[in-house]
Amino acid sequence: MIEVLLYVGRQSGVSDIILWVVLVLAFIVSVWLIFYQRKITANLEFELKQLDKVKKHNVEYELILKAMHLSTWHVDVKQRTMTFDNDFRDNSNSFMPPPNTPLDEIFSVMLEPGRQRVMKNYEDLFTGRAEFGREQYQVRLPHTKEIYWADSYATIAERDIDGNPIKIAGATMRVDEQKKIEEELISARNRAEESDRLKTAFVANISHEIRTPLNAIVGFTSILPDVTDEEERKSLLALITENTTKLLRIIDDVVSISKIEAGEEEMVMTNFELGMVLSDFADRANNECKPDVTVSTQFACQEQMVNTDLNRVCEIVKHLLSNAVKFTDSGSIIVGYDNPKEGRIRVWVKDTGKGIAPENHERIFERFFKVDEFIPGAGLGLSLCRSMAYSLGGKVGVESALNEGSTFWFEIPIL
Repeated sequence: MIEVLLYVGRQSGVSDIILWVVLVLAFIVSVWLIFYQRKITANLEFELKQLDKVKKHNVEYELILKAMHLSTWHVDVKQRTMTFDNDFRDNSNSFMPPPNTPLDEIFSVMLEPGRQRVMKNYEDLFTGRAEFGREQYQVRLPHTKEIYWADSYATIAERDIDGNPIKIAGATMRVDEQKKIEEELISARNRAEESDRLKTAFVANISHEIRTPLNAIVGFTSILPDVTDEEERKSLLALITENTTKLLRIIDDVVSISKIEAGEEEMVMTNFELGMVLSDFADRANNECKPDVTVSTQFACQEQMVNTDLNRVCEIVKHLLSNAVKFTDSGSIIVGYDNPKEGRIRVWVKDTGKGIAPENHERIFERFFKVDEFIPGAGLGLSLCRSMAYSLGGKVGVESALNEGSTFWFEIPIL
């Protein structure tokens, strides 16, 4: 019995030891599991935070693309193909090729000289000679006539183990508005430069044109008191009157042009019969032209009513007839108008004078331009005609050839 009890006691001690060992191991495993769980939880939280950052980054990235109206793309250097990844350009009618489009097709829609610059830029990136490239160029949409401006940026995104580029990443935006603004600025600069040139020409020309009749007036007036012969006095007075008229005409032309361009001269719309006005000017010109020249009229209809500014029409006709009288030594001068077309009527003055070379057809409407510098005049008449015709919503022009006469015309709305 005692031996049995001793045996049982020994077995019970071993069991306790085993139990304690199991408990200790279980405790250690539990502690390890707790720490391991905490580590997993921490890693998971970190990964979730990183995922949130990536999502936030993607949202911000997409927001930037939308705000800048960009399209993003990449080029496979080995395959020489392009794939667009995103397109947030503000005009949906932009060139958007399918994925893996060969670069030759991309280049084919670009216009010269931008195409050559872009191709060279790409070649520099493909060979690693450049890390970054930017070019502006025009794109014609396939199967249409629409053309727009594009501004592209590109850089090397990936390289192989040898350092050679294998992927090019880039972005493109439309810059039509920017180009429009640039053109407007260039136009404004050109207008400013032209204005400075015209001011210089104005001072040089007007001083000469005013000085000529003014010198005659002053000179003849100073000797008038010493002249006793009545015929000679009348001759001097006639010369003084003639030069005074020239001086007043120059000043009137300058003032008229200034008022029209400054918008200070208001238009007074009047309903009048055009043929009557032209006939009146033809009669006056008939008294002023040279002996071998006849002045007549030629109207498309017996009566043509026009509703426009009578004073401006009269100024235009007066200057056109004055030039015809001045440059026609023999032959005829005809004043007339054609039948109205689409609410506009063309009035013309045809002469058999010297004629004008084709290269001067546009220049003669510039201020102070004179085909023949030896013919008296300030060179303001035709410029004034153009300004007045434009102010009436019309236009002016000339049909002429050297030694074949000229036909000056202006078109204006009849209502």
